[in-house]
Amino acid sequence: MKWLPWRYLVKQAARRHGFLDPIALLGKLHGFAQPSEVGEPIELLRAGVVFHARGLINSRVIQHNLDWVWPYWVERQFDPLDPAFIPRAFSITHINLSNRNWTAVGHPDVDELPIVDPRGLLTPFFDGWSLDGWLQTDDGRCLLPSRVPDATQRQVFDNGLSVDTDSKSDGLALSSSAWVELEQGVPVCRLRLRARADVNGSLVLALRPSNPEGISFIHKVELSPQRDAWTVNGEQTVRFSAPARRHHVSDYHQGDVHIHLTDRDDQSSGKCDVGMVTAAALFPLVAGEETEMTASIPLTDTPARLPADAWERERGQHAQLECPDPHYQFLYDAALASLVLHSPEDVYPGPYTYKRFWFRDAAFIINALLSVGLTERAERALARFPERQTASGYFRSQEGEWDANGEVLWVLQRYYQLTGQKPSQDWLKPIIKGARWITRKRLSDKLAKPHAGLLPAGFSAEHLGPNDYYYWDDFWGIAGLKAASELLSDENPTQSHEFARGAEDFAQAVERSLNQCEQRLNRPAMPASPYRRMDAGAIGSLATGYPTQLSAADDPRLLDTVEFLLKRCFVKGAFYQDMIHSGLNAYLTLHVAQVLLRAGDERYLELMDAVADLASPTGQWPEAIHPTTGGGCMGDGHHVWASAEWVLMVRNLFVREEGNRLILCGGIPKRWLEQDQPIRFGPAPTSFGSLSIRITPGPEGPQVEWDADWHGEAPPLEVKLPGFDPAEVSPGESSITPGSAR
Repeated sequence: MKWLPWRYLVKQAARRHGFLDPIALLGKLHGFAQPSEVGEPIELLRAGVVFHARGLINSRVIQHNLDWVWPYWVERQFDPLDPAFIPRAFSITHINLSNRNWTAVGHPDVDELPIVDPRGLLTPFFDGWSLDGWLQTDDGRCLLPSRVPDATQRQVFDNGLSVDTDSKSDGLALSSSAWVELEQGVPVCRLRLRARADVNGSLVLALRPSNPEGISFIHKVELSPQRDAWTVNGEQTVRFSAPARRHHVSDYHQGDVHIHLTDRDDQSSGKCDVGMVTAAALFPLVAGEETEMTASIPLTDTPARLPADAWERERGQHAQLECPDPHYQFLYDAALASLVLHSPEDVYPGPYTYKRFWFRDAAFIINALLSVGLTERAERALARFPERQTASGYFRSQEGEWDANGEVLWVLQRYYQLTGQKPSQDWLKPIIKGARWITRKRLSDKLAKPHAGLLPAGFSAEHLGPNDYYYWDDFWGIAGLKAASELLSDENPTQSHEFARGAEDFAQAVERSLNQCEQRLNRPAMPASPYRRMDAGAIGSLATGYPTQLSAADDPRLLDTVEFLLKRCFVKGAFYQDMIHSGLNAYLTLHVAQVLLRAGDERYLELMDAVADLASPTGQWPEAIHPTTGGGCMGDGHHVWASAEWVLMVRNLFVREEGNRLILCGGIPKRWLEQDQPIRFGPAPTSFGSLSIRITPGPEGPQVEWDADWHGEAPPLEVKLPGFDPAEVSPGESSITPGSAR
């Protein structure tokens, strides 16, 4: 747009048609951000356009057809008497802003991730159509789960992973269960429906042109001659466990198939030019008896060479938790299942909205995988990093992510620390290129500006605000240079020394900038950037304390930032992000909890409890949670970064690194010790080796025992069980009974 003739033509065209001058408008918008070489990353703009294009379709379809059976979020968000109701008057697009909740089902190392909404609606294919279960009785009653006021849902880990949903209304009961299993090597999604009624009727399998984001087109459907399968859009197959007794199809102009369930005439196929085919396969239901049918949807055509007992194998590899809190236990198990499902090769921060790759999310997810022993999964994901590195050394998942290189180098160092290995030759060149990119990307130290020596203004972590010189990027840059220095210390001492010096220079630049902030703000707390006042964006500056540990646990700046956030940016016990998210963030709440845990501040447990209360019945967290409804309001409805943070938080309750020593049991809730069952965790990799911990409560006080497989010499150990005096462990000891209670 800097080419003047184009600017002139655009301006003239806009004026001729009575529009605002877009060039001038963009100039005004950019004036609210710091000058940057990257405006909004094209990847995010592209995703936003697709997102709101669907929202535009939703606005043309849904509100004019509210007699249709819609997904749960629509039934609530469009109901004027529901707390989730959102007026639509000036909204050009209608999107899910109140109940962005879903749960992925799948199989280890299978890329396809079907999702299930809070009422059991199954979307087998990415961004595709859905299957629903209904119950229709001969006396005219109909159980529609998305319209039922209350339902129960749970994630079940028996023989794999499934999401089970139960709905009841007016003497009718309907249950669904969705899971993925291998059938001759092919991953197949199953939806089992079970129904019971007090009169005769029909169990209905419904084909829906919608999903948890809105409309998803179905142009045609065909019933097989045997009446036991659908072919959808000429491509995908849905097999029935029994032939349908009756079958109905409708299009947009005839209305939802729901209003045609009692029609006398059958239809074996249907088409719709606008893509709103609906279909219903009906199976006989006898009064007082349970009727069951299962729909099977092959997710691919290609058999996969995967073990049938994959879930059992995965659960035998990671650190096991045994604790007396069933909710914490369930959330840990659910979070681990999320990590396994979303790391087939790349790691994904979600199964739907965020089923794509970012280095930022990947660093946290891989750290969680490493910290609980899922090392092979982390290794596979890391192996794909170099192919995303540009010739300049930039680890690029989208433009403007100046934190990416630091995160890559930091998590790579974590991998080698926790495995006790030395960097492989294949990684040496990417490490050097990546660290050099950081040093070259920094601005000049000679600038007479508060951002002198920092990384350029950028979009950074997106939730921090418009383009700015974010300290989040700088802290990650310093951590990356330190990591590169340590990774190269044996193979390339000269380069190692250069990067160590670069990290020191970078840290001094940040120190100078923060000193100016302290004078300007009259407090030590760290804002999001040198030019910001204290606001919710300061959450990003906690990166210096967690997870990088660049700052000491008792650093005044770090702790003052936490105090500001707790006082001004917490709602209902959780961090509320004003910017973009406009919701409660489970994963960022846990960042604050990690800083408090390091500082020995017992408020960490209040934050953990708040996050536990925000979890869905299936043990998931959306990226942002509506403060009133408790439903998701932004991002993916199954946010894997949040799952990773829960796993890391639980792990750090039992064991965490602090410099050159290990802290044991520093976060064990006191309430866990008020019973007599042993508490266990492990084996958990650490920078010094693998560790399993057992705590046995007793009348004389709890006993702490551990089994270790150190990489070398045992590190200094300190047992800091809350409520008891800290205890240094003598060399060779493997158990201790903490001293006097506090």
